[in-house]
Amino acid sequence: MKFKIHEIISKLEALAPLSFQEPYDNAGLIVGRQEDEVDAVLLTLDVTEEVIDEAISSGAGLIIAHHPVIFKGLKQLNGKNYVERCVIKAIKNDVAIYASHTNLDSVPGGVNSKMCEKLGLKECCILSPMKGQLLKLVTFVPVEQAGIVREAIFAAGAGHIGNYDQCSFNLPGEGTFRGSENTKPFVGEPGKQHTEKEARVETILPRYRKGKVLSALLESHPYEEVAYDFYPLENDWAETGMGMVGHLPEPMDEKSFLLKVKETFRCGAVRHTRLLGKPVKKVALCGGSGSFLLNEAKASGADVFITGDFKYHQFFDAGDQLVIADIGHYESEQFTKEVFYEILTENFPNFAIRLSEVKTNPVMYL
Repeated sequence: MKFKIHEIISKLEALAPLSFQEPYDNAGLIVGRQEDEVDAVLLTLDVTEEVIDEAISSGAGLIIAHHPVIFKGLKQLNGKNYVERCVIKAIKNDVAIYASHTNLDSVPGGVNSKMCEKLGLKECCILSPMKGQLLKLVTFVPVEQAGIVREAIFAAGAGHIGNYDQCSFNLPGEGTFRGSENTKPFVGEPGKQHTEKEARVETILPRYRKGKVLSALLESHPYEEVAYDFYPLENDWAETGMGMVGHLPEPMDEKSFLLKVKETFRCGAVRHTRLLGKPVKKVALCGGSGSFLLNEAKASGADVFITGDFKYHQFFDAGDQLVIADIGHYESEQFTKEVFYEILTENFPNFAIRLSEVKTNPVMYL
């Protein structure tokens, strides 16, 4: 069975839209064409030459990775480094490459959720919610048609606040308008001013759903010319953002917990700050390089902060407020392949989806 690449990646982007990626990132389809068909997919954390060889030998026409093989623009393709060699080999062998990176870091059900799951954390939530991702829609609808319009924009993704949906505010009023002789107004007559009882409908939506919500509004609204406004909001959006924080089912002493972390993530070593002699109840974490979230981890009241790539001097910043546990970049994100696998097998149950057997971690331990 074959599927077009855009059909496959649309299921990933339904969870982790590309608009959620950080400005420096390069998530998305890096090599290949969306309309191409493939009959197998290979899932990996990193794209290396060995991974591309594995895709070729297994007949996988699409590699889905967490880390983009290209971060910066390529000015030449001479094969002088592994990035150029990977791109050349992928193109020569018709292997497409897709990456879901910081956008997958930013959503429940993504990288950090999988880390929480592996540790058995409960009551998990986003550690550092996103800003600037919400819009408010205001529109004006004849009172009798307001319900139809609300249902349409709710179905398109508007009206969600936390665990509630179909949220809106409605205010009655009167609208006035006069159409030219070339109009066919829903109410009133061309060339005459008309006053209509209308409802001012306000609701909230994620910025990335603006296009769908607007289409739903225009299709469901009875007027020829629809009055609407989108307002950017500065509210935090607790449903997306970097890192997560959760609670252990039962408190553990610090050493036992760190040993559990080491075993769970199959770490060669765990670099950590000094133990504080307190039970571990609340845990903050971030897959990959998460040192930038240390202050948020402290503010959350976490007893331990798990991530990778802490620098020497950054360990001092723990300040005896929590224990920093640096488990390594690869180790913290290695289960991302399982996230991909779960999404794709649910949506494509009869499709060949393979987990890469290449261990791409470039860091070794004696």
